[in-house]
Amino acid sequence: MKRFLTLGEPMVMFTAQSEGDLAEQMVFHKFVAGAETNVATGMARLGYESYFASRVGDDSLGRFIKQALVKEGIHLNFVSTDTKWPTGFQLKSHTTHGDPEVEYFREFAAFRHIPQSGLDKMLKGMDHLHATGIPLALCENTRQYGFAMMKKARAAGLTISFDPNLRPNLWPSREEMIRVTNEAAIQADWFLPGIHEGEILTGLKEPEDMADFYLQKGVRLVIIKLGSAGAFFKARDGRLGMMAGVPNVKVVDTVGAGDGFAVGAISALLEGCSELEALQRGNAIGALAVQFPGDSDGLPTRPALMDYLHTVYAKIA
Repeated sequence: MKRFLTLGEPMVMFTAQSEGDLAEQMVFHKFVAGAETNVATGMARLGYESYFASRVGDDSLGRFIKQALVKEGIHLNFVSTDTKWPTGFQLKSHTTHGDPEVEYFREFAAFRHIPQSGLDKMLKGMDHLHATGIPLALCENTRQYGFAMMKKARAAGLTISFDPNLRPNLWPSREEMIRVTNEAAIQADWFLPGIHEGEILTGLKEPEDMADFYLQKGVRLVIIKLGSAGAFFKARDGRLGMMAGVPNVKVVDTVGAGDGFAVGAISALLEGCSELEALQRGNAIGALAVQFPGDSDGLPTRPALMDYLHTVYAKIA
């Protein structure tokens, strides 16, 4: 299996065990959260050598994150510990339908102080880098860290995927969010926006027009997530297609769906599968992700994924 690397801010998520206002909740369950940790976890469960570059505080939350990731088989060679700044966390409401309420406590977090040294060492021997727009939004240091990692990965010959993961509340302005995110997107080989993110970033409405916007700037493949409708792709050589989503999915929690899709699409492409197979695998893992309360609870092992693919797409056919 190829070596996979991603970078980002890990957080501890405290999820309420009963529905209602977060202020009234007294019992919480503890998970590891973060878009990039979800993807690293998903890739590890599929058998990849999965590496994570990050920084946590010298505290119980930092130890919890490292212990949880090690249990998933994720390599922590590039996760450093900060003795001054603590680990970030979030509180999440419990809901059986729709999007939960989430409160973040991250402005002080250790990841914002990650050093920009040692990137060449991290990338040596890696095959693929997955980046998201979240580090670009947190602060100037993490923004420069993200851009430096992508630039050095390209120089080292890695393939690069980029998921914008737009978080408007983290950015000082919509204009800066669009400008910086697009600057990063065109550094990638594979760009993976959702349909609404594509509309924000390009001002366009049609998936093919959005794809052309990035293909003309050098991206090799654009995959646009269409929610329950499935996903669309267009490649630099003009090939395009769409794959229907998984029908009749019982949604428990929508958080993590895009990360699950990324795991499916990236793993398939790294294995030489066709773009339509990548969309199919992405749809399947995204559908599994939303059927569980934790961000990564639904991410499958390879045998579980193959069984699910055979079941759901056989029904569609």
